[in-house]
Amino acid sequence: MATLDPVIREYYERGGEAARLSGGFPSGRLELARTQELVARYLGPAPQTVLDVGGGPGIYAAWLVSLGHTVDLVDPVVLHVAQARAAAPGASCEVGDARALTQADDSVDAVLLLGPLYHLVDRADRLLALREARRVLRPGGWVFAAAISRFAGLFDLLVPQDRLHQPEILVAVEEAIETGVFHGNQDGLFTTAYFHRPGDLADEVADAGFALEHVFNIEGPGFLVPDLEVRWQDPSRRDVLLHAARMVETEPTLLGASSHLLAVARA
Repeated sequence: MATLDPVIREYYERGGEAARLSGGFPSGRLELARTQELVARYLGPAPQTVLDVGGGPGIYAAWLVSLGHTVDLVDPVVLHVAQARAAAPGASCEVGDARALTQADDSVDAVLLLGPLYHLVDRADRLLALREARRVLRPGGWVFAAAISRFAGLFDLLVPQDRLHQPEILVAVEEAIETGVFHGNQDGLFTTAYFHRPGDLADEVADAGFALEHVFNIEGPGFLVPDLEVRWQDPSRRDVLLHAARMVETEPTLLGASSHLLAVARA
């Protein structure tokens, strides 16, 4: 089996991912709500058979199980699989790698890739993960492939975190914008990752043999709001944050102005 970069593995073995989408990261709740909204827009009525590849601690698996879907979760981090089993007891959870799935050809209705493309810094590995997703999908099945925007580090560290003035952080952000590869691994930053341009994500999905529906801007401008957690508690402000994201979700000139992208495509 292909192996996960030890630096990335160590980052996730700290356990922080379990709370990231529920308040552990300022824009996590917005990311979760919008990703669920976009997946639900295309996923057929339950029961569908869904493979959650790189499903982490199981927050999306638990949601899908609650809707009546059959879910298999695969993740390379043992801690995540244990957390997913607790969070989504109705799902099947196993240790595995996006580049070498054990599922049979044409065996699932939908595949979530809501993490693997972040940490496969070589294009060949990303294409392998996407092609594995296509292999296990039934004809016409949906893939939901998330990516981090090329400019996410710039926006996040300049505005909400106000850390771009720190020389070592500025160097890491400059490298990410130039090459796509972000070398965090310092003082609370994200770990090693690949940051996509929207067009590059679209090309990779197409090169893997999918028919692309859309590349979406997930969070919209709301991820830059400094007091996002406070606004999220107010129903009217929360609704506006979500509506703002919808207004620009496929606007070509603003696709990269987000923390995350989501490619939706058919096998």
